Amino acid sequence: MTPLSKETILEALQSVQDPDLNKNIVELGFVKDLAVCDGSIRFTLELTTPACPVKEQLKEQAQQAVLALEGAESVNINMTAQVRTTLPEGNQLGGEVRNVIAITSGKGGVGKTTCAVNIAAALAADGAKVGILDADVYGPNVPVMLGLKGHPEGDGSGRIVPLNAHGIKAMSVGFLVEDGQPVMWRGPMLHKALEKFLREVDWGELDYLLVDMPPGTGDAQISLAQLVPMTGAVVVTLPQEVSLVDVRRAIGMCEKVRVDVLGVVENMAGEIFGEGGGARTASDFSVPFLGSIPMEANMREGGDAGIPSVTKDPNSPSSKAFQMIARQLAAEVSKLPAQSLPTLEV
Repeated sequence: MTPLSKETILEALQSVQDPDLNKNIVELGFVKDLAVCDGSIRFTLELTTPACPVKEQLKEQAQQAVLALEGAESVNINMTAQVRTTLPEGNQLGGEVRNVIAITSGKGGVGKTTCAVNIAAALAADGAKVGILDADVYGPNVPVMLGLKGHPEGDGSGRIVPLNAHGIKAMSVGFLVEDGQPVMWRGPMLHKALEKFLREVDWGELDYLLVDMPPGTGDAQISLAQLVPMTGAVVVTLPQEVSLVDVRRAIGMCEKVRVDVLGVVENMAGEIFGEGGGARTASDFSVPFLGSIPMEANMREGGDAGIPSVTKDPNSPSSKAFQMIARQLAAEVSKLPAQSLPTLEV
């Protein structure tokens, strides 16, 4: 009989593979604080994101692997997560931001902001620290969709404090202009505004900062790529061909500015616009397809009410789709090479 020890337990846990990272949980360093007392075992599984789509599967497999050992009577597994950063040190972001993800599209009217807000809400609901930067300065809709009003204030050190709703920190030009006032900025002014939002906002500690981009492939996209090393981009499209032509341009733009495409999201799938175009486009460009969002009235209702549909009605088909998309996105980020934690700008 092999005695029950930390070594035998770790050897058993090597049979549990993370399907996204293609390594076992011991090799990945997920197993922490292992303790054995007679037949009772306890340890922590520290994953790379609280939004891990297979966290329950990993927990169940780890439990079974340990209980299969002779002498093991009980196992207690504490699940935690530490999101790794993909950003290099000295990136000049305001705060300790681990990942910056652009939510973009090749054209307007595809529900990009709706997707950005609901993905942020889904990540936050899973326990991640999330912020959203509304970089669509010509049509800043994030404040409306999050139900935020008022103006951000300073923190006494020259930094701007973002507003907060539904567990999401938010910054938008919509907080700085009067309702209905047009924003008429040329390229250099847009670049300066984005620089201010990224570097002079006290984002604090964030696992994911989502940037809701303006539609198209213009100044804002180029400025963002110049200002901060991006983790990657999510491209939102409608299923029909006329939208897919534009999303292909958006993917091409990402390649030009050397930003990884983390995945494609197909929005408003169903009878009116059809479905399947997003998956085909993702396959054509060899990028991940994160998922398809069915067209539902509750998304519009939630946006108008200032409550993301993921928060307002978490069990609806569209909310379930957003939850899976958020987890798949987190999994894609986890596959990227980890960097040192970013240095706080002072």
